[in-house]
Amino acid sequence: MSNTSQSFVSKTILPPQPAPAGEKGAAHWIRKNLLATPKDTVLTILAIALLAWAVPHIISWLFVQAAWSGADRSFCATTVQGGTQPDGWSGACWAFVRSKFVIFMFGLYPPDERWRPVLVAILTIIAFVPLMMPSLPRKGLNAILAFFVLPIVSFFLLHGGFGLEVVETERWGGLLVTLVISFVGIAVSFPFGIVLALGRRSKMPVVRMLCVIFIEVIRGVPLITVLFMASYMLPLFMPQGWTVDKLLRAIVGVAIFTSAYMAEVIRGGLQAVPKGQFEGADSLGLGYWQKMRLIVLPQAIKLVLPGIVNTYIGMFKDTSLVAIIGMFDLLGIVRQNFSDANWASPVTPITGLVFAGFVFWLFCFGMSRYSGFMERHLDTGHKR
Repeated sequence: MSNTSQSFVSKTILPPQPAPAGEKGAAHWIRKNLLATPKDTVLTILAIALLAWAVPHIISWLFVQAAWSGADRSFCATTVQGGTQPDGWSGACWAFVRSKFVIFMFGLYPPDERWRPVLVAILTIIAFVPLMMPSLPRKGLNAILAFFVLPIVSFFLLHGGFGLEVVETERWGGLLVTLVISFVGIAVSFPFGIVLALGRRSKMPVVRMLCVIFIEVIRGVPLITVLFMASYMLPLFMPQGWTVDKLLRAIVGVAIFTSAYMAEVIRGGLQAVPKGQFEGADSLGLGYWQKMRLIVLPQAIKLVLPGIVNTYIGMFKDTSLVAIIGMFDLLGIVRQNFSDANWASPVTPITGLVFAGFVFWLFCFGMSRYSGFMERHLDTGHKR
């Protein structure tokens, strides 16, 4: 055997040599990921220097010099130690967040009726936690409770009726509006996105054309435009004398917009399913809907799960755009309270935005982590 053949065999057949014993563990990871090349070493040193300079200042502003309690803006000028900073207002004003926290959560919802959205939140957790745990049985019953029973019960609890005081949606606000729009948008856009994706791949020209037009038109305009159309044009299609609730208009706009994007994500999953899966389902004599429900769609959804969650994360953050049509979600109501003269200070807006950003990050990070968990759970058949 020639030297060339021996080199080829050693490169293609022999396994890679393990790292030296002294480079295993954390030291090996650092050398491989942070100090692999001179450029990586320089960037690592600069990043460490930047963090060493910035992190103490950030911690000091957020926690050490912050004002945690107080009745008005004058308390935010005083540090924890009791002294006033030379430049004034140097720490975060968490007293503002504490004072307005209930408003940030519920808006102008009547104080005596706030137990109702709290009860809805508890019922939502009870309904969805078993559905999100793969090891628990009776998923069909959980899905019926979560997507059919819970919305009806939540509507009457939040809006009123059957002996409960009616609370108009104009009084809703804060995180309550953000979660309502997000939940309904997710629940509606997912099945509609599947229908649109199947319609776009349909062999019936009329159905395919209608789905293509809907998807491309909605995806070709900003969400603000869709919200404006839902807010001002939707009532024009209603019978004379009828009116459409402003929150319902926002929900319709968000659901339509998200459905179009979800349709393209699902279509990508359908195209990624091997052709042999379709042929195998046909050979078993399965009908179109049986083939899609039992064979194709489960594989397609599993393949594009990161894209689905990414779409929902984007939609959750885009709910802040409902402020354009006069609805006050979490970010909108935080910004609205900046104008309160009792809390007017240079650090009040920054503190309020940090709080709103942290709440949005908390929900988005939770969705991202759950997506990663489901990917690992469903990827057992493709591990190498």
